[in-house]
Amino acid sequence: MHKIIPSVFIFFICISSLFAQQPNKPKASEIFHDLQKLNFLGSALYIAAHPDDENTRLISFLANDIHARTAYLSITRGDGGQNLVGPEIRELLGVIRTQELLAARRTDGGQQFFTRANDFGYSKHPDETLEIWNKDEVLKDVVMNIRRFKPDVIVNRFNHRNPGTTHGHHTASAMLSMEAFDLVGNNTMYPESVNEFGTWQPKRLLFNTSWWFYGSKEKFEKADKSKLVEVETGNYYPALGLSNGEIASLSRSMHKSQGFGSTGTRGSQTEYLEFLKGDFPENKKDIFDGINTTWSRLENGQAIGVILKALEENFNFKNPSQMIPELMKAFDLIKELPNGHWKSIKLEEIKNIIVSCSGLFLEAVANEQNVNPKGDLKVTIEAINRSNANIQLGSITSPCIAFPVSFKATDLDKDEKYTLESTENTFSGTNFSTPYWLKEKGTIGMYHVSNKELIGLPENEHEFPVTFNLAIEGRNISITKNIIYKYNDPVAGEVYQPFDVLPEVTSSIPEKVLIFSSNDSKQIPVKVRAGKDNVSGTITLQHPKGWLISPDHQLFELSKKGEEKTILFTITPPKNQSEGYLKTLVNVGDQFYNKELIQIDYDHVPYQSVLLDSEAKIVRINIQKKGEHIGYIKGAGDAIPESLKQIGYKVTTLLPSEINNKNIEKFDAVVVGIRAYNTVPEMEFKQEILNQYVFNGGTVLVQYNTRHRLVTKDLAPYSITLSKERVTDEFSEVTILEPNHEVLNKPNKISSTDFEGWVQERGLYFPSEWASEFTPILGMNDKAYPESKGSLLVANYGKGHYIYTGLSFFRELPAGVSGAYRLFANLLSIGK
Repeated sequence: MHKIIPSVFIFFICISSLFAQQPNKPKASEIFHDLQKLNFLGSALYIAAHPDDENTRLISFLANDIHARTAYLSITRGDGGQNLVGPEIRELLGVIRTQELLAARRTDGGQQFFTRANDFGYSKHPDETLEIWNKDEVLKDVVMNIRRFKPDVIVNRFNHRNPGTTHGHHTASAMLSMEAFDLVGNNTMYPESVNEFGTWQPKRLLFNTSWWFYGSKEKFEKADKSKLVEVETGNYYPALGLSNGEIASLSRSMHKSQGFGSTGTRGSQTEYLEFLKGDFPENKKDIFDGINTTWSRLENGQAIGVILKALEENFNFKNPSQMIPELMKAFDLIKELPNGHWKSIKLEEIKNIIVSCSGLFLEAVANEQNVNPKGDLKVTIEAINRSNANIQLGSITSPCIAFPVSFKATDLDKDEKYTLESTENTFSGTNFSTPYWLKEKGTIGMYHVSNKELIGLPENEHEFPVTFNLAIEGRNISITKNIIYKYNDPVAGEVYQPFDVLPEVTSSIPEKVLIFSSNDSKQIPVKVRAGKDNVSGTITLQHPKGWLISPDHQLFELSKKGEEKTILFTITPPKNQSEGYLKTLVNVGDQFYNKELIQIDYDHVPYQSVLLDSEAKIVRINIQKKGEHIGYIKGAGDAIPESLKQIGYKVTTLLPSEINNKNIEKFDAVVVGIRAYNTVPEMEFKQEILNQYVFNGGTVLVQYNTRHRLVTKDLAPYSITLSKERVTDEFSEVTILEPNHEVLNKPNKISSTDFEGWVQERGLYFPSEWASEFTPILGMNDKAYPESKGSLLVANYGKGHYIYTGLSFFRELPAGVSGAYRLFANLLSIGK
């Protein structure tokens, strides 16, 4: 039975980037909470597949009730999800979701780790998942993370025993954890991490089950629970005014890009954990049963526990600094412990508690948010002691910037601020700031990370460190801070941002896919951005063979940092079908630059600077089309309108209020965006108008919807039943069921080659049943699954045509897939 002691944590409300970079200023109750953690020597690791898969109730319980060192290992960064807060997808979405996970952990008190696996999209089976990920490499990362973190208990989110019944990533995460549990103690397996972190053997492996995994609450009630551990996670923290469930909901609500805002729950809540491997707990209400989690776990640790337990029981909430002498005694004893895992962890924890008790504020602030390598940078140090503790600042050191050699040791008297500026022209940072896993080209399933020390970490740590070498009550203690940038906003006040090193010039091609549907040349804009004042040079476009670029280079000159200039190049495609990549190359002096700068700025995550290769896909398609004016009804959001404009269509986006007989009769076809019947309530009242438009001779093309939360079941003039059927293998064979049908022959002849080069998947949420008026056009299936014929359905209605498709045109057209464009043009051209 764990004693519930109220505590207030500022990180529960850290919902903006202001807090993400801000120095920690803990309250007395937070320091008390840290002391409780200091007195618990046990760790738990939660493992699942994606950001938002984690059970924040259990993570918060472990971190804040039990006070265990708790972490979540997410196999991927969620790159394959959708984005409800902005346009970023794929790698950039992975950056956002990484920061959302870190915000969640700041809220519930856990730590965060990853593998190099890429979320490549939905997978039906773990065999496919592990093949694309490269199982051995991902397993190596899981084993490494376990050896580094050294958990006593591992908890899986998903069931490893039901492959093929749920998302393959989910099942694969559990299978990897099961296998890793048996490998982490074997010194012959993955010797690199053995040499770095040693071997380790967790005490037990559990599966965080619930009634949902049993199919229903009734089935769960009847199930054998002899192997289940039950823990109460509904505890209430009086001083905070929040229950553990409410804290968990705040944490889950950090996944804003996925629309996972959550309402807090109150009252008793039980979490169930099924025993899988290791030592079975005799006390089935204690995850750490049989594990020594006190200071006596360590050789000579008992004396430390006596000192710290007394401090916990007699905590001085009014003036924590009065506890510093006793903390120093414990600090000295911890330093004398034999070197080992817990020594390094607890030494860092008690050091931070001592600094917190003293009210010591330390900060290193840059005068600019970003500079170039070895650029002109001034860093201002601030140090202030807000207690009566005897503190001296002995020196300030940094591997990336120098401070005056004349600096002398300085007493930090109570409430007297000390500041110091760096020496001019001494900044030596050369590595560009960008998420470390995006610095190199990876594969569809794995990121490539050459720096092995970074693998598993959520982000770059201490890129630009400044170390404050202190003497506190006569003991030497060093505290390292990363250089940050801050400014005052008239509305928000003090705003913190990361400090970055960026190139002196970046460039970008705004249109990431350029489609040429004829031999005509196009003028293509290219943007050049200054990373410093007074930069000039030349820019060229590297291109595939057969394409012509005019002129072959252009001069540019930019006077102010941050200034952008748009430069036009004329591109002439080859006569025959061709595709490749257009890449920018900027020459400034003797330096060449080929990166694009993407800046991600949302209130709920820290400001992010991402450098990616500056490139765009160029495609020459042999394509014909009929019709010109397309109406587009927006759903959950896709880039179909922009893609259609690239091949010459004139696209008008229609608001729900604009869907009426008079407005739509002028269009050659109307396209309904993805999930419109899930997300646009007005569609319930617009279907009759669309049906009448088709009856009068128009064409309506409806893209995929999910069967849940439909605003109406009447999606078409004839009956149609949606399902969860999907084909996730983008390379799966496509069978042409109706080779003579108009949509496969006019104006473009569609063949099997048009289904080559598709990305991420074939399609999703295909209808499983439909009226006889519909003609299924294509058949397809994933390996070992039956053929689905619902990916593309076409029906005549009156004088017009109604088309329903689950094919992933919303992915394929923005990716520049030639065959997808040709097929989509045929669908819009039907009957003309």
